[in-house]
Amino acid sequence: MERRVSERLRGALGPLGLEAHAFKVGWYNAVLQPAFHLPYPDDTLAFVVLSTPSMFDKALKPFVNKERLKIIRDPVDQCISHHLSHVKEKFPDQRVDVMFDYEMLPSRKPKFLAQTAAHVAGAAYYYQRKDVKLDPWGKKKIFGVCIHPKYGGWFAIRGLLLFPDIQVPFLEQPSPVDCVSTEEKRIELLEQFNFHWQDGRYRDIIEVKERYSEEQKAYFATPPAERLRLLGVSQEAQ
Repeated sequence: MERRVSERLRGALGPLGLEAHAFKVGWYNAVLQPAFHLPYPDDTLAFVVLSTPSMFDKALKPFVNKERLKIIRDPVDQCISHHLSHVKEKFPDQRVDVMFDYEMLPSRKPKFLAQTAAHVAGAAYYYQRKDVKLDPWGKKKIFGVCIHPKYGGWFAIRGLLLFPDIQVPFLEQPSPVDCVSTEEKRIELLEQFNFHWQDGRYRDIIEVKERYSEEQKAYFATPPAERLRLLGVSQEAQ
């Protein structure tokens, strides 16, 4: 069953520059405090959805051109929301719950922890302070970051698709690729991400197969209110 769902998702999302990686809710809940657990049985099938560098040209620009009068929030959020809602239509006999990376619970906690989901699904390795043996940071707060084996840091985690009616007790957990394997590189990665994230160098911590285009970099470096202008949509249209 998981394979059929995976193939259908790949067919729907691949042409948009999106990837879907399967996991069991239990793998995710097992590594988190109860306050962050997903409220589903452990064997429930779920997918974490990532956007790759090609999403910008394959999904975002066509979406903005088509929906330019309806864009009221962030174009990327609306584009992903639009396409994941469409994906639900591919499973008319299944309940599909969608969670987006920007959604919050009433407690102001995120609905799900995106980087943990990507790690347990084997999609990207979540490097954290605990992955460094001789920690040089003392009392500083150090945030972790996911690195994709193909795109390095040039990707984003966009949402979860949950299939509450599909239980997959025998799904085998893949390990994420540990592509930043030396202590020195891990320290460099966490340093760059925590203290110099604006320059984006952390994204190239490994050799990448594809990165954001100059146009896409400029888009994400621009304050959200001015982004539509870069895509040729006037503020009046909004």
